[in-house]
Amino acid sequence: MKITKSSTGILIRTAAALTGGFLLFGLVISLGSLGFRTVYQGRIFPGIYLGWVNLSGQTPTDAAELLRAEYTYPDQGQITLQYDDLSWDATPAELGFFFSPNYNTELAFQTGRKGDIAERIAAQIQVLRNGIILAPQFVLDEKTGTNYLEEIAAGVNQPVVEASLKLEGLEVLVQPGQIGREMDIPASLAVVALQMRTLQDGSIPLIVEESYPKILDVTAQAEFAREILSQPLILKIPDAAENDPGPWTLTPERLVEMMIIERITTHEGESYRITLDPEQLRSYLEKKAKKINREPQNARMYFDDDTRELVVIEGEIVGLALDIDKSIIDVQERLVTGEHEIALVLEKTQPVITAENTAEELGITERVSSQTTYFYGSGSSRISNIATAAARFHGIFIAPGETFSMAEQLGDVSLDTGYSEAWIIFGDRTIKGVGGGVCQVSTTLFRTVFFGGFPIVERHPHAYRVLYYEQNSGGSNNPKLAGLDATVYVPVVDFKFTNDTEHWLLMETYVDEAHRWLTWKFYSTSDGRTVDWSTTGLKKKKDPPDPIYEENSELKKGEVKQVDWAVEGATVTVTRNVFRNGEKLWTDTIQTKYQPWAAVCQYGPGTKKMPPKNPDPDDPCKKK
Repeated sequence: MKITKSSTGILIRTAAALTGGFLLFGLVISLGSLGFRTVYQGRIFPGIYLGWVNLSGQTPTDAAELLRAEYTYPDQGQITLQYDDLSWDATPAELGFFFSPNYNTELAFQTGRKGDIAERIAAQIQVLRNGIILAPQFVLDEKTGTNYLEEIAAGVNQPVVEASLKLEGLEVLVQPGQIGREMDIPASLAVVALQMRTLQDGSIPLIVEESYPKILDVTAQAEFAREILSQPLILKIPDAAENDPGPWTLTPERLVEMMIIERITTHEGESYRITLDPEQLRSYLEKKAKKINREPQNARMYFDDDTRELVVIEGEIVGLALDIDKSIIDVQERLVTGEHEIALVLEKTQPVITAENTAEELGITERVSSQTTYFYGSGSSRISNIATAAARFHGIFIAPGETFSMAEQLGDVSLDTGYSEAWIIFGDRTIKGVGGGVCQVSTTLFRTVFFGGFPIVERHPHAYRVLYYEQNSGGSNNPKLAGLDATVYVPVVDFKFTNDTEHWLLMETYVDEAHRWLTWKFYSTSDGRTVDWSTTGLKKKKDPPDPIYEENSELKKGEVKQVDWAVEGATVTVTRNVFRNGEKLWTDTIQTKYQPWAAVCQYGPGTKKMPPKNPDPDDPCKKK
């Protein structure tokens, strides 16, 4: 379009007219606003609400009173705080939720009055056209709310407590477990604030974090411990025979000493285990094992020469071996079930020969060897020891091929096992000792073996000739018997021989204390064995040493006592030829060297003519 001078003038006039119009409109609006404010000077503009409260035309003072009367929720509302079965009622104000009438009145009064002129005019136009609803303003004082919740938390919070058990005497004391609790105050306050902003009463669950102990409840374990201690624990041998040891009773006082309470961890978590201390239980059972454990013992019998049958002296004894490891496990497991009478775990070994065995089964058909020795002049103690030792071998069986140990069968020789003090050879002296006379038994066995033709594995002679072992049935001395003695001193000196036949061997011993003899018999089945023997007799004889004189403070003045007798020394060799059905099986030689032995005389302190200047060889203890 082409702009001409005339068109330019038109445009200028038009623009001037519009500008004037806008200025006029603005002037009118400004004058209107000024008039509006003048009319409502000191009062809230009309159409202004604070929430549901109409504040139109109210002075700030009146408006504040009106709001105070309407917004009573902070002081009159109710918030119920809950945790489990606990609850606390509080007003919103106690929880830090406040409403300020003056502050909210000021908000309403400034509506249409604050901002630049355009903002004020726009707000005034809105008020006149539609009115304005202002949101009431509430304040949350977190410090006040936090303080209130901290007071509640003091009654809610609690530490984690692990359950525990302990023993005081026979009493089982329980410390119950406790769940730990800690209130999350900031989170709880935030939830409470959301409820209060609705200006509605309500119940709010507090946010509490719970921590569980690893062990909360030990009631069952405590009851188990009390059950264990409620009565004695009895341990016994299963199917005990009449002579078996036991039972043994562990009193509650002993049980509480052995009881241990320990924490354990399993795939199910941690717990307490109540048990008896395995090491204490082991120590206890090890002591009992010494009484329980035994080797199986064959029945003891003798052969009746008339009926040719075996007669039972003592029945067999089953061997027992306490299995300590399995017994410990078994006791622990059975205690859990409430048992208080528990059988120990044993291995039982049946003996080879029982009372049911017959002579025919064992090949016991006849006497195959028998020897008798004499002990004239023995005192009562020595005779008693001979009878005690011999009884240990009466009715004993020896298996085919078995090597028999006299010391093993004899066992402990002591006062506790029925022996008395009598004369024994100890070192280079004859002294009073427990078991004097046992060698009468070993010598008799040795001769029964020797003349029965059985192999001798171990034999020890006496240090000097003992005349008891050279006595005949009439009491006279028979030097031919020298070298046919054997001594046993448990456990270092033994006599052993082997039953090299195909049949069992039965030993019988008989002591006639009145007539002073001991007879040893072997029964089996003869294999045609015979013995031919010879002796060199006493060779290389040596005179006894001079008598020995000793002062003995236990003897009275003038009292003289001979305690050892002189015997000459010598050597002797015995040769044995063993035949079977006329065919020689072997020859063995037994050599013995006896020491010369001195007489020993003892006398009381102050005894005159002791020791004598010229001792009598026949009576060295005679005072001269």
